[in-house]
Amino acid sequence: MQGTVLNRSLLTHDGTTAMFKEEKVYWKNGNLTGEGLWSRNAGSDGVVICHPHPLMGGSMDNNVVEAIRDAFSSCGYSTLRFNFRGAGGSTGRYDEGRGEKQDILSACAFIKNQGVEKIVLAGYSFGAWVCCRLLKDQPSDFASVILISPPQKYFAFDWTGLDHAVALMVCGDSDQFCDVDELRTGADKIHARLAILEATDHFYAGKEERLTQYLNQYIHEKKA
Repeated sequence: MQGTVLNRSLLTHDGTTAMFKEEKVYWKNGNLTGEGLWSRNAGSDGVVICHPHPLMGGSMDNNVVEAIRDAFSSCGYSTLRFNFRGAGGSTGRYDEGRGEKQDILSACAFIKNQGVEKIVLAGYSFGAWVCCRLLKDQPSDFASVILISPPQKYFAFDWTGLDHAVALMVCGDSDQFCDVDELRTGADKIHARLAILEATDHFYAGKEERLTQYLNQYIHEKKA
């Protein structure tokens, strides 16, 4: 089911401004309904973006989620940012990371039905934790996985069995919920690339463009 179309502009990799459309969409998620904002680009590559903790105000309308969307959209990816169960127009209630894994799978099924063949999974904060829990179940279903500020001071992260399952982790050097040294150890253990952004905390306030630029550069490097 589809709804409102939102016209937005973004800065592309070559410095020009381009318009893109995001459309409010809904889909069946078992007995629940999922809600997201969907933008279709040409090609078979797409990204599903997972938001921070819904009980702490997290939703798809988040500055970091939008920064991730901007980076991928400017690189030609179709994008879907969505609300976990109980957030926004997604039905259901918070399930401590269990049902949220199914929410991700249903979002992936939606973009596959729209013609996306290669899916990048990107999670921020709580979304990064749910992504890791899902990878423990099925680590090979995604073209790439990116984790932004995994909050290991708040949630337990088990990196066992995730060797090469995560391509990139990003964290600020002043992150309140992410210990940089512990994250570096985890990244080394699973052979993930790690980027530390200077003078940046967990919330990226005022640092959104910097995050987008870094992700934009990373995506172009991987596609080159």
